[in-house]
Amino acid sequence: RAAATAPSGANQQPWHFVAIGNPETKRKIREAAEAEERAFYDSRASDEWLDALAPLGTDADKPFLEIAPWLIAVFAQRRGEDGEKNYYVTESVGIATGMLITALHSAGLGTLTHTPAPMNFLTEICGRPSTEKPFVLMVVGHPAEGATVPAHALNKKPLQEISTFIG
Repeated sequence: RAAATAPSGANQQPWHFVAIGNPETKRKIREAAEAEERAFYDSRASDEWLDALAPLGTDADKPFLEIAPWLIAVFAQRRGEDGEKNYYVTESVGIATGMLITALHSAGLGTLTHTPAPMNFLTEICGRPSTEKPFVLMVVGHPAEGATVPAHALNKKPLQEISTFIG
């Protein structure tokens, strides 16, 4: 409901959210995501990109995709059901996703945005039409006992580095 209130280009609301709690579906998503991640880590990512990821301790193994109680696959609709073109799709879906993440955090849930590339496997697994493009896969639930956030991920730029105020 929070995401549904997001502003969007021409108020077309070009998004669809698929909430996945089924263990078999989550297993299929994990297998497909890990295949893409292995290809990324083994051959697609530059050394520079891998160096940037190193402090986060991430790799191709994604057990959280099965462990978390919910996954939410967010799809961007390039065209409406009537075939008409949607406008400002990436911006609109990004805003709606951000509002959803904020609402989930306000409800006391943790989220992790996961973006294996490509994510076309989500279209088939989730039964979505070809007019939609996977935007992000969110992992949602209460953090596991003893879970920690990598210290590197807690480093946030100060306000003066990310904003300018013109009075």
